[in-house]
Amino acid sequence: MCLWDLWCWQSGFVTRTGQEANCRTHLRLRGKTPGLIATWPTIVPIKQNAAGLALNYFFAFYPTMSQRSIFFVSDGTGITAETFGNAILAQFETKARHNRMPFIDTVDKAHQVVRQINHAGVVDGAKPIVFTTLVNMEVLQVIQAGCQGMLLDMFGMFVHPLEQELQLKSNHRIGRFSDASKSKEYHDRIEAINFSLAHDDGQSNRDLEQSDVILVGVSRSGKTPTSLYLAMQYGLKASNYPLIPEDFERRQLPAALLAHKKKIFGLTIQAERLSEIRNERRPDSKYASLANCRMEVGEAESMMRRAGIRWLSTTTKSIEEIATTILQELHPERLVY
Repeated sequence: MCLWDLWCWQSGFVTRTGQEANCRTHLRLRGKTPGLIATWPTIVPIKQNAAGLALNYFFAFYPTMSQRSIFFVSDGTGITAETFGNAILAQFETKARHNRMPFIDTVDKAHQVVRQINHAGVVDGAKPIVFTTLVNMEVLQVIQAGCQGMLLDMFGMFVHPLEQELQLKSNHRIGRFSDASKSKEYHDRIEAINFSLAHDDGQSNRDLEQSDVILVGVSRSGKTPTSLYLAMQYGLKASNYPLIPEDFERRQLPAALLAHKKKIFGLTIQAERLSEIRNERRPDSKYASLANCRMEVGEAESMMRRAGIRWLSTTTKSIEEIATTILQELHPERLVY
């Protein structure tokens, strides 16, 4: 590629032989998403060499290579729209460019979103898919009237049929908590998070009886992220304790936990996977060696069997799957939704 070709490439100018040149000006929309496409009024020649042919070939097939845009639009945080939308999209083997649009709570903002959605459709050459959880009807009507994408109004799909079945009118509240400062559920959730942080990795035995769940397992088996997920998602006070060589020598659970056996749930993991995780933290150490990991996992599983506590392997499971299994097994009395 000569310097002229390189300049044309960096400037965004490309043309097929004998045709007008187009300027693909990539204005920022979301990360590396292509932006507006403007027509350049002059002809910019690219020499008919291998580099020019390669560029012409690339742009000839560019529309079919581009990703489809997905929009998550909400007048709240958009977490519900994104979670639900991603769960549906996971059923399809397709690439998508995600665009989060939270706090769209005015008509002006709605018009701006409509312009972005429609522009993305022009750039992509395909209809954007739009998931919405809009409660404000004026805002929703703007989106419905102007959006040229595939619109999936998730509240409309579920709230209206429920209103008819329950014979009740929805309060059309935006977000999970209308006023977090006045919500007992929200404060319970924050309290649970603080409790779980204070009782992480066996840091404290104080108020252990307040725990809804106590997780045990070898170091790096997934106890901390699971504890925090249970606290953040369900408002559960989750403690966790690491099982260490001293516990294996005593051949029993830590003494502080024995009085709370009904709340205990064990986590284990394949030794090979554990060794990989530990090597990222402390490479080439005895702590991370495969032999040591096999010993610790074997001792921990034997201890759980002797103690008669329920446990599972986290090797191939997500945090959500682990947490769901724990809830099914322990049935904690207090859950915040």
